[in-house]
Amino acid sequence: ALLRNERVVEIGFAGFALAAAVLALLPVVWAVVPALLLAGACWVLALSLFNRTVQLSTPRWVLGRALAFYQMAAFGGLAAGAWAWGAIADEAGIAGAFGLSAAVLVAGALAGWVFRVSDFGEVDLTPLGLVTAAEPQIDLRARSGPIFVLVDYEIAQEDVPEFLALMQERRRIRLRDGARRWALLRDLERPEVWSEKYYVPTWVDYARHLARRTKADDAVHKAIRALHRGAEPPKVRRKIERQTVPRHDDAPPLAPADLA
Repeated sequence: ALLRNERVVEIGFAGFALAAAVLALLPVVWAVVPALLLAGACWVLALSLFNRTVQLSTPRWVLGRALAFYQMAAFGGLAAGAWAWGAIADEAGIAGAFGLSAAVLVAGALAGWVFRVSDFGEVDLTPLGLVTAAEPQIDLRARSGPIFVLVDYEIAQEDVPEFLALMQERRRIRLRDGARRWALLRDLERPEVWSEKYYVPTWVDYARHLARRTKADDAVHKAIRALHRGAEPPKVRRKIERQTVPRHDDAPPLAPADLA
């Protein structure tokens, strides 16, 4: 690409700021018409880029929800902004409102140095498509659960800082993909043994959790595996919770008089 996405957004903000400044300082037809054309072009440029960025920077399985949030934020912002700038124009006048909006747009362009818009293809969100859940040896239904998962690693002491940094990213990935109550445990008797623990509500949720792994996530997975010092691959244990229910009620039956 000739321009990075962030540069395109900054150009859109700067162009719109210039147009707003012209509307504030030169309210004459020969200046207003080109300024409005510039503002419209910059507005469409930025909005279309945001829309495309959301679509190409979101995993396929959550794209619908991401677009819904984006549309809500974008058009909700338009409605709220129309009211807010109208109120400002009532107090400061139209020229004052345009001048203030130009300053806000310049600040928005400068904010891109901190909050950068990602480029297309920067993160590979292609589904990995190779991960399948192990075949259970007990009778499970799609809604059976909750399913608890423990993954054991053997990590040398000198690799612990790197391991912890990777597991922080692993936690984000797990929670994003549907895991709950993620935790990292260290064995008290064998300090080189670390266990990753989380659970998902049902067996089908576990299958979906695995299917959501992307190629970008797999890079983190491989980096963690590279730190594992065991002779065998990290041991994965999958367990289902079973509630202990007594066969008989422990409480003595109430006499009829007690029920009165």
